[in-house]
Amino acid sequence: MLAAALDAGDVAAVQLRLKSADDDEFMRACDILRPIAQERDVAFILNDRVDLVTAAGCDGAHVGADDMTYGEARRLVGTDAILGVSCYASPHLAMVAAEAGADYVAFGAFYATRTKEARGHPTPQILEDWHAVMTVPAVAIGGIKVDNCRVLARAGADFVAVVTGVWDYAEGAAAAVRDFNREIERAFER
Repeated sequence: MLAAALDAGDVAAVQLRLKSADDDEFMRACDILRPIAQERDVAFILNDRVDLVTAAGCDGAHVGADDMTYGEARRLVGTDAILGVSCYASPHLAMVAAEAGADYVAFGAFYATRTKEARGHPTPQILEDWHAVMTVPAVAIGGIKVDNCRVLARAGADFVAVVTGVWDYAEGAAAAVRDFNREIERAFER
């Protein structure tokens, strides 16, 4: 399913998020999924597990603002790895992360989500405001579906992070990727 989804259109990264997995399970998942992404020039990043990025041959990590400081995470993943930070609905957290050197900041949850408890509920205005003053890419996250992604792209999301929007899509994951890409392109049509 992952290969079909990645072959269906533009995907920048795959993030592995396994909150309850032990290290062995996590590494097995990396060994199976990472090559599928990397063979397609899609970054493979780990959620929270900065300690395993190098050992697992991954491209980077994503951390929550409360998981560890950006500096601690950067020391663990090294200077060449991608490192993104969740900033919820806080422009301040995003500015701190960006000024520290984060490769991207993530805002959300924009919409209701069952994937995890949302800590912030920003409006698309945060994306517009962010791009008015900053150049660090912004990721929109939380409850994003094909039918609601266009407004976030139009507001300035450089990327959208999706889980159920792809994996639970009625027509399948590959169709979801194609439909997401189509809707994002439509956001910029005049």
